[in-house]
Amino acid sequence: MMPARFKMSKKGVGQLLRSRMIQADMLGRAEAIEDAAIAIAPVGGPSDPHPGRYKAAFKVTTTTRGGRRKDRATATVTNGAYYARWVEYGTEKVPAHHVLLRAAQAGGGR
Repeated sequence: MMPARFKMSKKGVGQLLRSRMIQADMLGRAEAIEDAAIAIAPVGGPSDPHPGRYKAAFKVTTTTRGGRRKDRATATVTNGAYYARWVEYGTEKVPAHHVLLRAAQAGGGR
């Protein structure tokens, strides 16, 4: 028997990495992370003037020009609340909640 041969096409791999199929998979993973983040997001107490703003500020975006070389489909989960980084990483007075980190660990693998 002759061994199988394979010749990789860099152009073909690039097309695959930007394909609708891969973009849809990245979107599905990002939406799972977003759902997990919303489920565990903290909501302010009675003294919070905007309770639930952080929880409602998650957003998913996709592109076919993502990655370090801008050559692949990606999806990103962000939070638009101006204080989102303080919720994620904490401050001297507020402990870090690591909402997106925990959501990615829980929901990213589907």
